[in-house]
Amino acid sequence: MTAGRPGHGAGPEGPDAHGAYGADGAFVAAVDGLADPLNDPLPGGHTSPWFRSDTVPAAEPAAPSSYVEGYAPHQGPQQPQGAPNEWYDPAGYQRDWYGPQEPSARIAPAAQAGEWAPAPGPAPAPGLPAEPRTEVMARVPAPGPAPAPGLPAEPRTEVMARVPAPDLPAEPRTEVIARIPADPEPAPDPAASPDPAPAPAPGGRAERRRAAKGRGRRRPAPVAEPAAPAAAPMSRVEARRAARAAKDSPAVVASRAVGEVFISLGVLMLLFVTYQLWWTNIRADQIAGKETDRIQDQWANGDRKPGVFAPGEGFAIMHIPKLDVVAPIAEGIDKEKVLDRGMIGHYGEGKLKTAMPSDKQGNFSVAGHRNTHGEPFRYINKLKPGDPIVVETRDAYYTYEMANILPQTSPSNISVIEPIPAGSGFTKPGRYLTLTTCTPEFTSTYRLIVWGKMVDERPRSEGKPDALVG
Repeated sequence: MTAGRPGHGAGPEGPDAHGAYGADGAFVAAVDGLADPLNDPLPGGHTSPWFRSDTVPAAEPAAPSSYVEGYAPHQGPQQPQGAPNEWYDPAGYQRDWYGPQEPSARIAPAAQAGEWAPAPGPAPAPGLPAEPRTEVMARVPAPGPAPAPGLPAEPRTEVMARVPAPDLPAEPRTEVIARIPADPEPAPDPAASPDPAPAPAPGGRAERRRAAKGRGRRRPAPVAEPAAPAAAPMSRVEARRAARAAKDSPAVVASRAVGEVFISLGVLMLLFVTYQLWWTNIRADQIAGKETDRIQDQWANGDRKPGVFAPGEGFAIMHIPKLDVVAPIAEGIDKEKVLDRGMIGHYGEGKLKTAMPSDKQGNFSVAGHRNTHGEPFRYINKLKPGDPIVVETRDAYYTYEMANILPQTSPSNISVIEPIPAGSGFTKPGRYLTLTTCTPEFTSTYRLIVWGKMVDERPRSEGKPDALVG
């Protein structure tokens, strides 16, 4: 056992009771300095357990005190005279715990960076065999790449286990060294996160290492919520109640039916408007075109002679060059047989009977649709005085010039088709033309009247009049 350790071989009242802590407050200061087991210095102000007092330069001898004189016999053999009091004896500590040892390997002062250099140590005690031991060695790190941004550069201490090979001579010998590197600190990736690197954790090296490990850990996966328990099966009564509640109320059914009716009516109205404004014109134009061709064929073949025409029978063709209108003229003003078929109807029945174009005097009056069903009189309101209107028959061409217009009158006003029409400006009998149609457009509330006066009669043998040639 080492005789130089404090507390051994002296009574409580002897000088060894105080030893190196003889100074006032030294023991309390040494105990207070043990707050951090990783950074605390050992007694005497030394932070390394391998401190050797024989490397400390000699100081001026001081006057011995009673405490120093009492402590001197217990100093280790390696401590020279005049050195500062040091209670820690490495050689004695090793002999107390491990027995006599072989020369230990220590870090040579001249060791190169990144290399292990054993230093000569004390020889084993005579008569005692050398035995394997585990030593703690400090490695001087070799220069390497710069530390990652945001982390301080610091040397790392690694723990090495030295196991001497068996059955080998003491000097020189081959040793197997198992190096256990310290845990590497993960370097943050600057490109992965735009945030600046966090500041190092306060405290000792162990706290900083734990903080670095915590930053590299993954977040725990979210815990899945437990599935909702299945609903208990309903009884027959509950099922009936649920089915009854799921049914629509009478008000909902009625409103739904009314809505469907309105939608159906809207669709039907849209179809009707399309039929009236588009399809009726197409159909009437087809019928009127066929009737015109039939009349012209009869005239060419000489099958029809002038005389009385049956209701709905075509006998003439009207030309309005300004409006680009060519439509057949049939006897009567029946809506279904004449007007709705795209033809112009002649007032020739009952009280509304008027003269024919071939008569020497009279008012040749006709009617036609202004909208839908071919609408031959759609734009007669645009005629101006002097515009020609030609009536073509089997024997001749009768040319009229537009004379006057009555924009609106009652449907019951039949005086406009008399031999001398009222409101036309004509004051004596003559050969006149009257065109009647409904107004305003798309209604039949009133009648629009246009009057003309005959200015030319040309037999067919002489060719077409100038109004149709130009």
